[in-house]
Amino acid sequence: MNNVIALNNENFESVVLKNEKPVLLDFWASWCGPCKMLAPILEQFAAAHPEVVVAKANVDENPELAMMYRIASVPTLMLFKNGEKVNQTVGYLSMDLLENFVK
Repeated sequence: MNNVIALNNENFESVVLKNEKPVLLDFWASWCGPCKMLAPILEQFAAAHPEVVVAKANVDENPELAMMYRIASVPTLMLFKNGEKVNQTVGYLSMDLLENFVK
């Protein structure tokens, strides 16, 4: 996870809410099959798109964040711009779908 930031309660505000760049946030869990399939695609996306911050929040380790955003299933991807959530989707996305989601 060299291009992807691991989120927690301590860094959430600075990484997501106060970032000048768009932020793609992945709510995930270690036991989630589609999350594991999505992880390498997020890595590739982060490497190909330095203009977008890619971050992941483990719902089991960060239940407060999951509750705050009412995460019912994983993976849930959210796109933030200027600290505001502007888009959300649930489930696995291919690279093409991911790039369209962020546009």
